[in-house]
Parts: sequence; C-alpha cells; structure tokens
Amino acid sequence: MTPYSDRLAAVRGIFAGLGIGGLLIPRSDEHLGEYVPAGAERLAWLTGFTGSAGLALVLPGRAAIFTDGRYVLQVRDQADGTLWEFRHITDEPPADWLKSAAPAGARIGYDPLLVSEDMIERLGKAAPSVVLVPLETNPIDAVWPDRPAPPAAPAFVYPEAHAGRSAADKRVDIAAILKNAGEDAAVITDPPSINWLLNIRGADVPFVPIALGFLIIRADATATLFMPPAKIGADVRAHLGNAVSVEPREALPAALDAWAGKRVRVDAQASPAWFGQRLRTAGAEVVAGADPCALPKACKNSVEQDGARAAQARDAVALCRFLHWLSDHAPTGKETEISAADALLGFRRALPEFREESFPAISGAGEHAAIMHYRVSPESDRHIVPNEIYLIDSGAQFLDGTTDVTRTVWTGPAAAPAAIRDHVTRVLKGHIAIATLRFPEGVGGSHLDAFARHALWSVGLDFDHGTGHGVGAYLSVHEGPMSLSRNSRPIPFKPGMLISNEPGYYLPGAYGIRLENLLLVQPVAPQPGGVKPFLEFETITLAPFDRMLIEPALLTKAEREWLDAYHARVLAEVGPKLPADAQSWLAAACAPIA
Repeated sequence: MTPYSDRLAAVRGIFAGLGIGGLLIPRSDEHLGEYVPAGAERLAWLTGFTGSAGLALVLPGRAAIFTDGRYVLQVRDQADGTLWEFRHITDEPPADWLKSAAPAGARIGYDPLLVSEDMIERLGKAAPSVVLVPLETNPIDAVWPDRPAPPAAPAFVYPEAHAGRSAADKRVDIAAILKNAGEDAAVITDPPSINWLLNIRGADVPFVPIALGFLIIRADATATLFMPPAKIGADVRAHLGNAVSVEPREALPAALDAWAGKRVRVDAQASPAWFGQRLRTAGAEVVAGADPCALPKACKNSVEQDGARAAQARDAVALCRFLHWLSDHAPTGKETEISAADALLGFRRALPEFREESFPAISGAGEHAAIMHYRVSPESDRHIVPNEIYLIDSGAQFLDGTTDVTRTVWTGPAAAPAAIRDHVTRVLKGHIAIATLRFPEGVGGSHLDAFARHALWSVGLDFDHGTGHGVGAYLSVHEGPMSLSRNSRPIPFKPGMLISNEPGYYLPGAYGIRLENLLLVQPVAPQPGGVKPFLEFETITLAPFDRMLIEPALLTKAEREWLDAYHARVLAEVGPKLPADAQSWLAAACAPIA
C-alpha cells in the first residue's frame, strides 16, 4: 500500500455512509480559482497530481483523472497508473467515462461549493444514466487528517494611483449594469473581481495578490463583503466606507436567504453551484449572467495600461540580464533547471516594486520542455546541458502590473539542428501573425487563433493549448472573460484588454517550444472609406528571440522587418538599463536577421 492507495481506500470507505456510489473531485476551491490555498488542494492530496486544472471521478472499483492537453504528461508522472485511469478531458470527457464505468442509477456525489452550476448541468445532460447528488460537506475533508487551515493574511488597500479609478466609482458602474438589467443584486464569488471592485489586495494564495471572500453588490451600489473581520484592518475598513459592510463567511447563508422574491444575478459558469441552489431554495429568482465585474476589469483604464507597460519594461531588465547570464552558463552544463529559475528570480527581486512571481516558473530543459506546464522539483531537476532546447516561462507581480513571458533558447555552442530551427521559426511566424493583426471590433479569440497555427498546420503540426489568455492588473496572471483560443467563448476583444500571445510546439520526449509576449488591445485610427472601427495589438513585452533558433529563409520580408524592428526597440529601450557586458550581449542578440 502507498499513501495514495490508502487515501483512495479511505474515500471509498465513506461512500455507503453518504448514500453515494461515486464521487466527483475537482481541482478548485470555493471560488473556482486556478490558484488555491493549501487546504483546497484536495485533488493533489488524493492523487499526487499538482496541475492547476483537472478533476477526478472515483467509483467503488474504478477511478479516473481528467486533464487537458497541458497536463497529459505531468499527470502520468505524478499519479499512480495502477490506481488511476488517465483521460484527456476534451477527447475523453467525464460524461463518457461515467456512462461506461458507472452502473445505471449510480448516485455520484459532488461538493456544490467546488463546481459550477453550468458544469453540473452539462454533466447531467451528457450522462443521464447517473444521478448527481449535492453533498452538505466535502468527503475529502473528513478523511484528510492534517488539512491546512484557511489562510488568514490581512487585506490591504490598493492605491487609486495604480487602480486608476476609485472603488466607489466602480461600484456605481456595476450597480448601473444591474439596474439596467432589472436585477436587484449580484453575487460575486471571484476574488480577483472583488479585489478589483473594492481596490483591495491580499496574500491568501501564492502568486495572486488577493484576499479571499464573497460579495453581494446591490443595484443601489451598496455591498456586503463576506470575509473574516480579522482580515479587515482599520485602514481597509475606512477605505471601504459606509456603503460596504463586512460580515463573516458564516453569515453568507442567511444573507442569501434574505433575497426571497428578488432577482439576483449569479454567474452559472464561474460561480459554485451552491449559490444558485441556496437562492432558489430561499425563493429568489436566480438570473444566470456573467460576473458584472469581469469585462470592466479586463478592459484596463489608461492608468492600468501605463502600469502594465511600466511593469513589462522593468521586467525586461531582469529577463535580459538572465538571458545574458544563461548564454554564459548554459553551455557549461553546470546549471540545473532549478538553479536557472533561481537566477531569474534573483534578477527580478532586485527590481523596484517587485512583490512575487506571478506563477511558478516553468523551467524545462530538453524533454522537460515538452511538458507544457512542467513544474521542476528537487526530484525532477536535471542539468541544462550543451546543445539542447531550454524553455523558461515565468512572470512577476509588480505593484503596478503583472507580467508573463516565455522564451525558448538553444544552449549551444554548436548550431541548432535544422529540424528544430524549422519548428521554432514556424512558432515565431505564428507569434508574428498575431502581433501584426488588425481586425474589426466584434471579433474574439476564437476567430483569431488559427492565424497563430497556420505555419504549423501547413506541415501537419499543431499545439494542444490556447494561443493566449487575459492578464490582470496586479491580479491573476490568467484572467477572463476573453482568451485567444479556438475553444474560447465568443467574447469580443475591446480596447484595454491585456492578453498573451504564446503559440508553441511540443515533441514529447524531445523538446518543447513556446514564444510569449503580452499584448494590449488598442483602437486603430479610422481609415479612409472605413465603415466600422478596427483594433490591433500593441506588444509590450521586451526581450530578444534566440537568433540561433531562427531560420531566416522561412520568414517573409514583412516578418523579418517586424522582427528587426522589435529587436531594435528592445535594444533601444532595455539596453541603456543594463550593465556594460549585458549591453554588448543584447546588441548582438538584437542585430538584424540576415
């Protein structure tokens, strides 16, 4: 027996007492967030899989883990294949597995605080042979003896000098959205939305500066924040003002019950199912609608846009210093994936306004670079050796903005093989295609994603992740509601949105490639004869692409001109901020492509 087999047996051992014949275990917390406190890592505790997305289904005789394309390799490395079946969540969805693995009429329990109403509805329709049963308490918690306590970090005020607008003005705007829709209130369960709306931040989860809580905002612009009062100091209490009351988390059920006969908005896709269930039981009319803060939060105001540019420019100094360091150290074979990630973090820590990483750095050499969301550990750490691919995907939280950047480099000293240069250049062509797009208003990420894949598709290649995601303003590095993906919801791009541009290619067991910059969506000046507004992307990340991995003959004249202009900009804006030896390296790295 192993700890994980013992845990799986313990979970199965309580099925009978709960009256269920199976259990759904998502990788989420009560806010359905990507980054969760330690006490919410139930999927990792049960399975050993530590990816940021996935779910498990446990039956008396079978169990399966479902992950997306980012984690198909990682889950096999971390979870025991004798205990768990591994499934791709898109190609082999949970409903199909349930229909074949569970007997007709099987009662499958779930914690309604950990899954959305939309997910439960879709799963129920796709697998009508089973009965989905909401549970009053989470079964994992009953068998997890040393489960960590909830976080207790204090909230703090986020200055209007960085936020760009007052919390009171934001509440008025959100209240107007509700009033215009004929709704009396909205339940906000997403902490980044709440922190953005109230101009507060916190330290409850790693990598995302948020204070966890729930919020009810009313159509009169008043609100109630459900958060442990001990986390709200006198300065935050004064900042929130009289229009925002603070109640403990335990007061939330009664507060929802009080909305009987009223129209209350709940985001069925992004809020736990428990909220809609509780409101309906109380007699409220639940209106399924998007989190009213999501779109305004995504459209950065001018102050937030300036903050994003400043954060990227600051981060560029650390990244270029690191790439210079790597050019000296990688060919020696003495550095490891961990030591390289530590070196980059050291350069970032020297920068003003740096607070923490925006996610754990993906530092992968050779075959590890092919694991899209590889997280190096002391057990997996290996040396970076000469003449191989090394991929570093990392980011930082600065007080004025959040960064996320990926570069793929060749360690040298020998020339990179032609096949690798071909693959990297095709990924670069997709990156440039997105960076240079102009498109009409009303277009969303699902419309544009193919531009990033065309050069790969033309030779029968692809990558199994989205091309881009939204990025917050000193908030989560992954932010909706928009994304750049063929599977994304049709959310049109709007001015001020900050989104990543990160096509890739991955050859399992050999190497992986990803090239990522951040882009701001900007309006295009009206054109003669134009009949509708157009948008374009402003690239704000500044770091060179590795010339040793680029095959110039595969680039068009326009692509070479874009690359040369981008590198000239990197040299002009970042070079003067670097030490002399790094300046010389950057000048060579940014030289025009032959």
